Amino acid sequence: MDLRTLPPGLDAQERCTERRQRVEQELGIVLPHLTAHTDVIGSADERNCEQMIGCVSVPIGYAGPLLVTFSSGETCNVHLPLATTEAALVASVNRGCKALSAVGVKTSSIHRGMTRSLAFRIPSSGEEFSEWLRNNEKEWTQEAEGTSAHLKVLGFDIDVSAPFVFLTLRCDTDEAMGMNMVTIAAEACGQWIEARAKDCEAHFVTVAGNVDSDKKPSVRTKEKGRGYSACAETFLDAKTIEEVLKSNASDMAEVATAKLEAGSTIAGALGRNLHVANIVAALLIATGQDAAHTVEGSLADTTVTREGDGLRVHVDLPALLLGVRGGGISLPSQSDCLTLLLHPKASLKPQAQLAESFAAAVLAGEVSLLAAQASHTLASAHKKLARKRQ
Repeated sequence: MDLRTLPPGLDAQERCTERRQRVEQELGIVLPHLTAHTDVIGSADERNCEQMIGCVSVPIGYAGPLLVTFSSGETCNVHLPLATTEAALVASVNRGCKALSAVGVKTSSIHRGMTRSLAFRIPSSGEEFSEWLRNNEKEWTQEAEGTSAHLKVLGFDIDVSAPFVFLTLRCDTDEAMGMNMVTIAAEACGQWIEARAKDCEAHFVTVAGNVDSDKKPSVRTKEKGRGYSACAETFLDAKTIEEVLKSNASDMAEVATAKLEAGSTIAGALGRNLHVANIVAALLIATGQDAAHTVEGSLADTTVTREGDGLRVHVDLPALLLGVRGGGISLPSQSDCLTLLLHPKASLKPQAQLAESFAAAVLAGEVSLLAAQASHTLASAHKKLARKRQ
């Protein structure tokens, strides 16, 4: 099916329509609801999606405002665009926002950097080549950084599993999430190393050797972090728990012990949380990020501690892969959502603000679901909101 050879002079919408019509004709079907309009497509069919035939509309729900005190000390209202088809999710996060805004939530973040691992095959034990890499760090670092004015190598790790040696770069990619940027840098670095480490007989096998665990869950990512690590914490007093969350501290603490500690241990869970992936995925999709990085985003831990008649709740997200430039972020609808989410007057670096806003949103979702499970209203909420009334 030829979807590449198109008549000249077509705009983005016409190109998508032409491809879709060819698919329809070839398969004998009609796909009327995939129609993509120019003001929605933006540059997607040229920069984001090959052989584009249309768009799938994902509903965007609003949750908030959520009053957050960022690590910069500024307190701002955060407005959350959640892209989802799961009924009850937006309502739940919105209830969490109401509860957290009443008591306050504090956030923090650490820039870990984007990682990419290179795999080399070597005939020896790997110690000699590892030492060569350390001794020539300045040179191969310069080679990597020479691929982009926006990339800086922050550090590296060396792992040996004979006959392979893995070099994992950790990079600052400026305002971009940077996966493509660091891949290009790592490829150039690997080729440079292979050409010069001849005494070690190192063969550059591949870029993306899986030590970086891109879009895959791993203990390495959970322990070392990737992109941004972010935390959010709140203290829920008894009044807020009762009036807003319609529950009580004792029952919520018991659910947390059963679910987050005992249940997670039995399952061998890498992330001890309630439903972090729900909120991370909804925000990633809405703001034009790479939705597959929900995998890393879900490696989160939620802790709940009784304090007096209330609860202290803390969420720790070790790996949020986020950017404010590049990828799908510049597409029209996604750009609108990012504008809604980022506070224009906050002094915090945009990516850090984004990471901390994600953490606060996750916390809102966690406390709301915890309360729903404690009050046994989770099923009834889904029955009410997710099923069409007869």
